Order: sequence, then structure tokens, then C-alpha cells
Amino acid sequence: MASGSNLTRGVLAINKNYKRNGLKSYAHALQKWNIGPTVDGPYCTINKIEQQGSQSILRKFNKRIGGRAHVKGHVLAKKDGSGKTGDVPAEDVENNAEYLAHVGIGTPAQTLALDFDTGSADLWVWSTELPSSVKNSGGSQHTIFDASKSSTFKKSSGSTWQIQYGDGSTASGDVGTDNVNAGGLVVENQAIELAKTLSTQFEQGPGDGLLGLAFGSINTVQPEPVKTLVENMISQQDIKKGTELFTAYLGSTSPASNSSTGASSGSGSDATSFYTFGYIDTEATNGQEPKYAPVDNSQGFWMFNSTSAKVGSKTVTRSGNTAIADTGTTLALVGDDLCEAIYGAIPGAKQNSQQQGWVFPTSTDLSSIPKIEVAVGEHLFTINPEELPFQDLGDGTYYGGVQSRGDQNFDILGDVFLRSVYAIFDQGNTRFGATQRASTLTKSGSSTTAPSYS
Repeated sequence: MASGSNLTRGVLAINKNYKRNGLKSYAHALQKWNIGPTVDGPYCTINKIEQQGSQSILRKFNKRIGGRAHVKGHVLAKKDGSGKTGDVPAEDVENNAEYLAHVGIGTPAQTLALDFDTGSADLWVWSTELPSSVKNSGGSQHTIFDASKSSTFKKSSGSTWQIQYGDGSTASGDVGTDNVNAGGLVVENQAIELAKTLSTQFEQGPGDGLLGLAFGSINTVQPEPVKTLVENMISQQDIKKGTELFTAYLGSTSPASNSSTGASSGSGSDATSFYTFGYIDTEATNGQEPKYAPVDNSQGFWMFNSTSAKVGSKTVTRSGNTAIADTGTTLALVGDDLCEAIYGAIPGAKQNSQQQGWVFPTSTDLSSIPKIEVAVGEHLFTINPEELPFQDLGDGTYYGGVQSRGDQNFDILGDVFLRSVYAIFDQGNTRFGATQRASTLTKSGSSTTAPSYS
């Protein structure tokens, strides 16, 4: 059992180089969650012939060569001007994380900035095993974990990992164990997946790796999956019984700000982003009792019932509907019926086929937008109005932060939703909880005009 007596808020730094792009964020979500879009635009799904390929060739060259050909259905593709379809270029897809968790690994601890992702279950890092060309091209912007400098690192013989994310980015390598300090809680013998290969998306991205916080059933280590950080916290009794959980507070942005960094002096405490393990920060709950919904983790995700929503006084009944809370998805994706109710209540809102999504006028007074509420179990939570303008498209409209989930049969409540709540991922009790955060529009009273996210 490691020391858990110095629990603190862990830093969730907002990536200063992150630039919002609605269509790229949407393309990322389409790929990550295998979505076929139902709003017209440049992307569609097709059936595609693929080579099965040799696993050894795939690991070495990151390409599927040889083997039997097979038809893979429901593959995202991009249409050209003539209507023909082809592969989605990597530059079309968002590959930047907006929030990065500072985590200490090894003895003495090496601090890395990791993508904080509740939609995956691998903890992997840039390592000294990467090729020199990769370390030289992107290493100056990254902290590279050096296992030889940690007295507590142990190699895991025969274990390997390989993962592909929604933007098409890939990483792979081998495995060891070491101590991990997350928010003052030190977990011993935690599996650390060391990157030996990275796709260019990761080379160019801001993070030093990824901290996956979904359930361990979707961990990619072979021949045997490894326990996630939270699973080890629980099994090693680092977390007290009854507080086997982690939380996330994603910093919001003042409506008067011209950037998405959340660093505006007008945004008050909402400029701070943090995570905790093993306790709920009572200051962040603002005196509220968290409201919970049971989680169905059979697919490895934080999924719960979300069978109703409201737009103003209008109730949208969504029989049998479920939703996933995912810090690794930027937008909030919901059913077309709810999108139509939301944007139907905003004068001038419409679907833009070039952006493959809903847009609305930049002149919109956010205080006039009817309250948008979505259910977490039996409880409704508001998506604060300042989160709805995601990107200024430069044509008099904003790209909306709530978009269509296409043909997917569940909602994905990403950062646009999570910035409106204090989120509690209660793994010990298999439930997701939240408390409502106040809108920043009501804090200063100085502006109800949407921020410019260009």
C-alpha cells in the first residue's frame, strides 16, 4: 500500500496552443465513436476493401500489407468536389488535447503532461525507446520518460501494446511498472506503456502521452491486459473505501474572453482546471450534494441512462437513450431530435453543409437562449449558454458546441457538457455523478455576448 495521505488537486493544464476548430473536432468524434453522419457535409461512411495484413509488418511499418482482403463496413471517408470518396486526411482531424494532466512517474518522479481521457484505458508515455528521428523532431516539446533514471522501474517481459485513436493516430511499444503520483496519491507497480513508435499526429501534438481512465476491459496490453491506475488504487487500498473515485473540473471561459484558454481574468475560479483521485473537492461542489446515475461499464465506458432533455419549457422524451461521459471528446454529441429542438429555439440557427453541423448567428444574445438540460440518470443538468458558441467561423456564425451524434445510438457528452458540471467518476460504486456549475454569464453581469473562438 502506497502513501495516500497527501491527496491534493492534480493540475489539469489547458494547452495554450490549442485552437478550436469545430469541423476537426467533429471529424475526430466521428472516427473515435464510429459515427455515420446524418447531417450533410464533406464526410460520409462507406464500405472499404482492406488487406488483413501480417501483424509483424503492421507493428514494424504501421501498414497492413499482404494477407486476405476483406470488406470493412461503416468506414469514415471524405467526399471531394465531384462526390467521389477517399481516405480522411490526418490534417482534417483534431489531434490536440485541450486539457493535460500533470502526473509524476518514477523515482525520482519525472513529471509528464498526459492527455486526460475517460474514453480509453491505457497509460502510455513518450519514452527513450522512440527512434532518434522522432525524439529529435518532437522531443524538444515533450518530456520523454527515461526508465533508466528511475530506481523503481521494472521491465515487464513479453508484454506489448498497440492502440489506435479516433483521429487515426497510433502508438505502440512495450511495458514496465513504476510508481505513479497522481494528485498526491502514489500508486506502486503501475503498468507504464512505453512508446517505441508514434504516428505523426502524436509527434506534433502537445501531450507526453495519455492517461486512460475508462474501465480496464478495453486496455490494449497483450498477452494480458493490465490494471488501470484507478483499478490499482483500489486493489492496493490507496483509496479509502467509499471514495474509490476520481473527479474532473474542466475550466470554463469567460464570455468576454477572446481565447479558449480559460485564462481570462474575468472567468474567476473557472479559469482553474484540476482533477482529484480518492476524494471529492467540497469547494468545487459549492455546497451541493452530487447526483448520481448507475454506470453500465460492459463496453468499458462511463455510460449511463439519459432518457430526457429539456430546451426551455419543452421536454424532449428520449426513451431508452444512454450517454457516455468522455473527457477525450471535445463536443457534446446528441440525437438529431435534440439538436433540432436546441437550434430551433435560436433565431437564425441552421445546418451548414460545409461545416457538417449546426451554426447560429454571432449576434445572438446568449442570455436569451432557452435553458438546455440533459439527463444524467434521473437528474437534469444544464449545458451553460457560454459553452454553446464553440468556434467563430468568420462568416457571422458560430459553430455550435452541441452537434449531431449521427447514426450512433448513444450520446457522447464531451468537454462542452463537462465544463458545466463538476464530474465525479465513482468507480468503486460503478456510478457517474455531478454537481451543477453556475454559468459565467451570471458572475460578472458585464457581457452576454459570445466569446470569439477563432
